[in-house]
Amino acid sequence: MKILGIGNAIVDVICKVDEEFIKKNNLTKSTMKLIFDQNEFKQFLSNLKIEKTVSGGSIANSIVGLSQLGNEVGFIGKINDDDLGEKYEEGLKKERVKYFYSKKKEELPTGTCLILVTPDSERTMCTFLGTAGKISEKDVDTGAIKKSEIIFLEGYLWDEGDPKKAFDKAISNANKVAMSLSDKFCVDRHKPHFLELVKNKLDITFANEQEIMSLIDAKNFNDVINFAKELKKLLVITRGEKGAVSINGNEITECGVQKNLQIIDLTGAGDLFAAGYLHGHINNKSQKECLKEGTKMSAKIIQQIGARI
Repeated sequence: MKILGIGNAIVDVICKVDEEFIKKNNLTKSTMKLIFDQNEFKQFLSNLKIEKTVSGGSIANSIVGLSQLGNEVGFIGKINDDDLGEKYEEGLKKERVKYFYSKKKEELPTGTCLILVTPDSERTMCTFLGTAGKISEKDVDTGAIKKSEIIFLEGYLWDEGDPKKAFDKAISNANKVAMSLSDKFCVDRHKPHFLELVKNKLDITFANEQEIMSLIDAKNFNDVINFAKELKKLLVITRGEKGAVSINGNEITECGVQKNLQIIDLTGAGDLFAAGYLHGHINNKSQKECLKEGTKMSAKIIQQIGARI
């Protein structure tokens, strides 16, 4: 198998809202807020009109993108044996993703992420992790990890206690490790851990400019370039309108964004960028081609609602 993703198995519930809704509910635009109370989450959802429901989760979105590009891929993520769990599993299998998890009755329901899309196409997320956040080392299939060329992890997994053991087990059995830093708030919460991972455990790190600058307390992007050069590992950074850059030691490669796009929803832009980039990487393409593949995938996804092409 080419790539095995390990992440939060979350059903995405997409809703359109106005700017006032974001302010009224004390949300920070373009970030992800964790909601720990199931009733609070239900209350939140009851005031909204649902546009679309999709089997999601950051890494699962990337893995589906990789499958759509013709790669042999798999996913590990914890779900409950409930309606949403069943839909989640069906959604992955329909996309030809091997799902290495057997669902059973759990105390908590399958995880849900409320994706609030404002008129400027930005998305703000409220996530009730449910049973997804309870993934443990027992849920991680060592055989599947060893048979994969690369495992792909998400920073979001660090938001609860147990998953760290799952994370460590996955890394210690992997041939090669890629990880997405996921979200600036996530980076701020776990800065020492993430820095240690980036420096010592990861072969490829995906981040946006905000996340990587927060991780290393950079004053400007030159600090990021200097950090990456010393790191001597592959660091892939998306920079919004400035495009994307990959840095591997002294090798710096840049790629611009596609112009004149009709942007509808930025959900999944980073996830699909990672899918395109990794597709190039595992098929031995040059850095420039990998970045172009990533840019092409993210350009497709932002011109539609949701994180699935």
